[in-house]
Amino acid sequence: MAGPRVVIIGAGVVGAALADEISARGWTEVTVVDQGPLPATGGSSSHAPGLVFQANSSKTMTELARYTVEKFCSLDVDGEPCFLQVGGLEVATTPERVTELHRRQGWLTSWGVESRIVTADECVDMHPLVNRDRVLAGLHIPTDGLAKAVLAVEAQIRRATERGVTFLARHEVLDVLQADGAVTGVRTDRGDLRADIVVCCAGIWGPKIARMAGMNLPLTPLAHQLAWTGPVPALAGQTEEAVRPILRHQDADLYYRDRHDTLGIGYYGHRPMPITADEILSVDEADGMPSVLKFTEDDFADAWTETQSLLPATREAKIEEAINGLFSFTTDGLPLLGESPDVKGFWVAEAVWVTHSAGVGRAVAEWLVDGHCSSFDLHECDVNRFEPHQLAPEYVLARDCQNFVEVYDILHPLQPSGDPRPLRTSPFYARQQELGAFFLEANGWERPHWYEANAGLVEGRSIVTPNDWAAQYWSPIVGAEAQATRETVAMYDMTALKRLEVSGRGAADFLERLCTGKVAKSVGSVTYTLLLDHDGGIRSDITVARLAPDLFQVGANGNLDLDWFTRHLPADGTVQVRDITPGTCCIGLWGPLARDVLQPLTDEDFSAAGLKYFRAKRAHIGSVPVTAMRLSYVGELGWELYTTADQGLKLWDTLWRAARPLGGIAAGRGAFNSLRLEKGYRSFGTDMTYEHDPYEAGVGFAVKADKEDFVGKAALERRKADVRRKLTCLTIEDPRAVVMGKEPVYDGQRPVGHVTSAAFGHTIGKGIAYAWLPAELAVAGRAVHIGYFDQRVEAVVAEEPLFDPAMSRLRG
Repeated sequence: MAGPRVVIIGAGVVGAALADEISARGWTEVTVVDQGPLPATGGSSSHAPGLVFQANSSKTMTELARYTVEKFCSLDVDGEPCFLQVGGLEVATTPERVTELHRRQGWLTSWGVESRIVTADECVDMHPLVNRDRVLAGLHIPTDGLAKAVLAVEAQIRRATERGVTFLARHEVLDVLQADGAVTGVRTDRGDLRADIVVCCAGIWGPKIARMAGMNLPLTPLAHQLAWTGPVPALAGQTEEAVRPILRHQDADLYYRDRHDTLGIGYYGHRPMPITADEILSVDEADGMPSVLKFTEDDFADAWTETQSLLPATREAKIEEAINGLFSFTTDGLPLLGESPDVKGFWVAEAVWVTHSAGVGRAVAEWLVDGHCSSFDLHECDVNRFEPHQLAPEYVLARDCQNFVEVYDILHPLQPSGDPRPLRTSPFYARQQELGAFFLEANGWERPHWYEANAGLVEGRSIVTPNDWAAQYWSPIVGAEAQATRETVAMYDMTALKRLEVSGRGAADFLERLCTGKVAKSVGSVTYTLLLDHDGGIRSDITVARLAPDLFQVGANGNLDLDWFTRHLPADGTVQVRDITPGTCCIGLWGPLARDVLQPLTDEDFSAAGLKYFRAKRAHIGSVPVTAMRLSYVGELGWELYTTADQGLKLWDTLWRAARPLGGIAAGRGAFNSLRLEKGYRSFGTDMTYEHDPYEAGVGFAVKADKEDFVGKAALERRKADVRRKLTCLTIEDPRAVVMGKEPVYDGQRPVGHVTSAAFGHTIGKGIAYAWLPAELAVAGRAVHIGYFDQRVEAVVAEEPLFDPAMSRLRG
């Protein structure tokens, strides 16, 4: 036996996968407990229809699904396969859905999964039950198929058992045992199990188990309708379980699968039917599976009518079996993976469907055994990604239900979230409303994307209207605000950016250990630096301002940075980390006239010599105390001005009165994104993530290789010599061909990469797209094409930055 003592709670498709993967990596002192029988435990895995569609806007989710397909294809139980690779077919019955299928095909190409758009006739050839008169086109993914979930559970249990893993059926978990802030075991109705690590894979019961460890899990079980027809005469004689592709009719929230001469029908078009984990019956209490609720026939009426229209052969059949099956939903539609922030050794692998189960098993096994996951970028899935408001029960229920409703909807990348809104507003919110701000949400914050008060700026300017898709949640005012920022001065609300305070006599040494740059410099210094994982991948890019010998302010990217800092705090109490975002606010004052606005308002010297680039100091702007940092994310002269939330409105009004006579404006996020791409500034989570290293991402300048050891340094030195891909700047001459991100990039007919961020550069007069490309193609002047829906957009690799490469405007 090897490795620490591990108890996995839940032997469904996730728990079984984790047990298999972790034992394959040498950890065999593992016990898996489940309240139900094996291998059909009574959870979601036991009734899951098993359709595996790999198409997803998330690269990580597609890769998790692809690994699941590959693994399940290799599994069998006594010769019976665990995966039927019949392919997947998504059909369009509206022109809007045809367009959406092209976008989805672009995602698949970007993420390396074979697919193609097929004609209506080809749809019928692949699935002869489809009504040719209803279908306009389809998306075919040949490697999709049917996972036989219970069989896959059994296959993985057998493999893990052979390596020494113990599986205990009919063991109900009563408590997670703890001492000194760490797990010590699990209490069951049949006795205690000692453990160094406990992993909750309890699915729809996850919130109940997590609560035993003091963890609030933002997960809601919702009922989803699944019905089976009786024999369909047109399928008479079909002896194989499945011969046609799994079928999705997303225009009507429906999917279909074969089962010999019958059809399974899944439906998401009904009202959300949430239930709490505490309301789910135990295995012994339930009449059948506890994850199966009584079928509500009225909710299925529209689905059956639409099914008979799309698949006319079903008119000769009847619904003979039907359930309302429970599945897990989260506020952002992504899994919940990782370790509790409060109880060491308590991990979760939750909100994972069969589609991604084996991939998640591998990811969590790597994370546990190696200390990081090398196969997948998990920043989107980390359970610690949420802000406090995102764990509120009202918020969780509303957003989880919304995600159920929207599961098959066509969603624009900028589409606003639904209720509850607004949740977080900066002190400037009232003034922004007066200026006609168009708000979108980010981490609960209401962020202006443009201001209707600036509509007059559009007159006399050449602002190109992009294509119809890119023109959603856009206004020509965006272009005018971007140009005006470069001409005069603009005020940007930067309050939504995460701000952390790191203090204590050990603060400098603490930050030096975590950061790639030298941050223990003179008081007033500001450093752009990176946080790396142990494998050298980028966890975040941050700014660190030294405000006093033992006090630093960190400009972070989100709650995962706070979690990373907290996990690395020294045990001696010499360092404290505090999230100061809610009590503070920030205005970015940027543009060539920024000094003309600011200097008359203060006695402090804000000349180029008085406050140099990437320096900070305390000052009063009018009567408002601020921390001023001379840096700019838009590539213009100016400052980030921080103050407390109670003084924020006064700061806005003070700057506004001084800026208006000089032609100053308030500008929004649309202009901000355009300007930062012209300057080549990266956005963590979009342009670079855990899977990338600094040299690939073009931020190697933030690594000081000559400094003493920092987290990830040794791994980074190994990676530096083997840079095979690069984040690359592309420009697009066609002014209407504004892409949005995640589109595939082609070298000739060969897909070679994908777009990360994109916008129109209103200063340079060209479209801009950053993309990951093979290093040999990342050469200035190299022509490539971007796949945008059913079009190929011509693009050229460009030297960066596109604007002010000499940095004269920033340093002026």
